[in-house]
Amino acid sequence: MIPQNFKDILSNTDNAGFYQTLALIFFMLFFVALVIYVFSRPKKYYREEEEAPLQDDKDELNSKN
Repeated sequence: MIPQNFKDILSNTDNAGFYQTLALIFFMLFFVALVIYVFSRPKKYYREEEEAPLQDDKDELNSKN
């Protein structure tokens, strides 16, 4: 639960719109940075990660035989 005082701070101040805008800007910057990071990774990285569970199973089968 949000304390009543915290609710009053965010809803009754003159700068409430500013805080909301600032929070939106931070969220958007984080989201855009995350998208850029994901698309900047080489495709080889994702292929290796994609095959990782299968490689572990193959290694276990080879070691048992």
